[in-house]
Amino acid sequence: MRAIMVMFDTLNRRYLPPYGAEGIHAPNFERLQQRSVTFDNCYAGSMPCMPARRELHTGRHNFLHRSWGPLEPFDDSVPEMLSRAGVYTHLSTDHYHYWEDGGATYHNRFDSYELFRGQEGDKWKGHVADPEVLANASRGMGGARQDTINRQYMATEDRHCQTLTFDAGLEFLTTNQDDDNWFLQIETFDPHEPFFSYDEHRAHYLHDYDGPEYDWPAYGRVTDDEQAVEHIRAEYSALLTMCDKSLGRVMDAMDEHNLWDDTMLIVCTDHGFLLGERGWWGKSVQPWYDETIHTPLFIWDPRAGSRGERRGSLVQTIDLGPTLLDWFGLAPTPDMQGQPLAGAVAADEPVREAGLFGVFGGHINVTDGRYVYMRASADSSNAPLEEYTLMPTHMKSRFDPSELRGAELAAPFGFTKGVPVLKVPGASWGNPHAFGTMLFDLENDPTQRRPLVDDELELRMAELMVDLLRASEAPPSQFERLGLPVAGAVTTEHLLARQQQEQVAASSRPLPPPSVFARDGLSALSTLDELLDDERGRAVIVALMPILAHDDLRARVGRMTPYNLAATTPAVSPELLHKLNAALAESDQAPV
Repeated sequence: MRAIMVMFDTLNRRYLPPYGAEGIHAPNFERLQQRSVTFDNCYAGSMPCMPARRELHTGRHNFLHRSWGPLEPFDDSVPEMLSRAGVYTHLSTDHYHYWEDGGATYHNRFDSYELFRGQEGDKWKGHVADPEVLANASRGMGGARQDTINRQYMATEDRHCQTLTFDAGLEFLTTNQDDDNWFLQIETFDPHEPFFSYDEHRAHYLHDYDGPEYDWPAYGRVTDDEQAVEHIRAEYSALLTMCDKSLGRVMDAMDEHNLWDDTMLIVCTDHGFLLGERGWWGKSVQPWYDETIHTPLFIWDPRAGSRGERRGSLVQTIDLGPTLLDWFGLAPTPDMQGQPLAGAVAADEPVREAGLFGVFGGHINVTDGRYVYMRASADSSNAPLEEYTLMPTHMKSRFDPSELRGAELAAPFGFTKGVPVLKVPGASWGNPHAFGTMLFDLENDPTQRRPLVDDELELRMAELMVDLLRASEAPPSQFERLGLPVAGAVTTEHLLARQQQEQVAASSRPLPPPSVFARDGLSALSTLDELLDDERGRAVIVALMPILAHDDLRARVGRMTPYNLAATTPAVSPELLHKLNAALAESDQAPV
């Protein structure tokens, strides 16, 4: 028994021919569709990248208790469980978040692993001098400088980290083709932004564009002209085509080594990406719309032998770990919420009535496969919000001592195996209250343009949500933040969609022009680095936008202005920008 998982990052199913995309060159995804079962109703869960990977290992949601972070000491790990049961596990990846503070416990759960450097802003090659020309020079966020340097070492496709990742994965496959009991995970960061590929793949998407090098849109509102938007979509499509080529190499190897008879193949992703839909780029700063959370999934299971068929069962990322355990004859642990998908692959057996998804501190969402309920916080404080962890690290940094001064030891949850955990005051990127609570009917409104106000339907979806929150042992603070009952029935008094219609409408309104905030000295048009380096500016930021004072976040957005940030999320509202400007003006008048 062998298994292969090919995992992409940021794979938007609406750009895949098996899901109806037109004009995309992806013959190997079409070939995969004919060799496997295609799931039409797969949803991610804990968002974004590393929380999704924690779900792969643990088979349970984590976004209700924790933001981006490592595997915890009490977490189950499917690769580790397989290894202990005598199944050799190997990871080949260029997903650089694995070797940051917030991901460092994942790859060590495999028996062996190979890591390839150079994606996005990976701190790979060291150049003291700045590049003469900066790729994506118009970006305000950090990472563009390092990315430009890294690209110099990937001038040809054979040197690209995606190619090297698949080279290494296929080397493992060839080396071990005659051996049994192994699991291979080939995981590439692509087609995650920046959408850097090569002329061979760009040739499929010829278009008019005469601007600077641009393949890395900043998360937020689309402010580009139509030509630039088309260009970004073409660059994404080209990188997807490069991913398709790599996928084809895996399928070729399975053909060559006759692996289809006894080797499971799973092809999946963590989430999708907004490519200008609804006037937004990216993910995370806006609610988890269909383009970002409704994901592609393909499974070949030799036991069923089903191929070229589609499945409608509602499945999630939490099911993939239990599916692998089941394939190798192991049972999921009691803490796992996911289910093996053998029955769904073979006969479209139902897996669940409803699925939960979201990001820490953001909307909590539930879907039954047709309706999607996106519940915002009950009020603008988006509080209380608490982290529960024994591994206090962010994506790229440790928790700052100032964040831990309010920590206290909390009683164990059922899934922490009797281990108490630190309860730490939490903070979110953005505020879901600014977007409001939304309810959508995907059957009649697949692009989610017409939010519903239907008390009866909202009540049913809220009941499903509360059932899943309770089953996940969501902390009481989450219920309070959302305005939902910890115990007892959900009633019409708990509904929010009707009363939050104004936020839903306001979140799509444009910002006033930057000239409104212009003033001498520090202002909403100053960069965050400038504001935080100034004693008075820092005091204003800490008072009005405290999350931006965290070193981890500053490293990512320090070159942006508060006005730029307002373009990424309505949580930074025009009203907040005016307060910021006024507070900075007042600080100028205060005695030193």
